Amino acid sequence: MTIAPGSAPAAPAPRHPLDPDPVRATKARAVFALGLMAALTGLLIGGVVPATVALQLARQARREAYASGGFLTGAAWLRRGERLAWTGLVLVAVSLVALLVIGVVRLAEAPYGQDFAPHVD
Repeated sequence: MTIAPGSAPAAPAPRHPLDPDPVRATKARAVFALGLMAALTGLLIGGVVPATVALQLARQARREAYASGGFLTGAAWLRRGERLAWTGLVLVAVSLVALLVIGVVRLAEAPYGQDFAPHVD
């Protein structure tokens, strides 16, 4: 939008007295806390549960914030929580792949077949 030279920019519309005050969504803090728990416990494979709950809660919080018309804030907390939740899921995947590789290597090193004593033909 361009403003003609010499004209003042349009002032924002005044708020209606019955409009609610903008507040931070409570789910935004919950998403951040769950995402942090997921990132901290991701290597222990316990991060799957808080990460999934955080991602589901983030979807609900985004829908509620959109429906509120700007009166629910906390988008930055939601983004941080979602990133932490995805980080937790990635750490879980890394630890599962590492455990799988360790298991395959140990299985490959194990003797195959029945192991007889040296004096048995």
